Amino acid sequence: MADDAASAKAPPLRARTRARRSAVQALYQWLFTGYPMEAIIAEFEEDRATLKKADNDYFRAVLRGCEDNSGEIEQALEPLLDRPLAELDPVERAVLHLALYELRHRPELPAAVVLNEAIDLAKLFGAEGSYKYVNGVLDLAIKTRNPPPNGAA
Repeated sequence: MADDAASAKAPPLRARTRARRSAVQALYQWLFTGYPMEAIIAEFEEDRATLKKADNDYFRAVLRGCEDNSGEIEQALEPLLDRPLAELDPVERAVLHLALYELRHRPELPAAVVLNEAIDLAKLFGAEGSYKYVNGVLDLAIKTRNPPPNGAA
């Protein structure tokens, strides 16, 4: 019976992982091009086969959340970095943007899950060794637990 319960929970986790993978790609496009987030979301939903097995609601929610809270996320990110935000690798910036959003605005997610997913995303999409940088920045974010301004979530 325990195996049935575990396997019943596994697909949503995989679906959310797929959503995060597509979200990082969409965030990269948004940060790099400045195109409207809704247009990018629509493009991914129309053209990307990976979203067919992804948690589409989560994909849309995190992208809209990242857009709505971008200034606050980047302001919280800056003191955690060893270089100016503008000099950050674009893939690392997208991964960190997503992870910081999740840490600050998705309290139901354990920090360890956010950290592990971000490291996996940096390994998948980033330059060699970028996962180490992402790990260090997010470890510092978790330790300092810089909350959203005015307790907003």
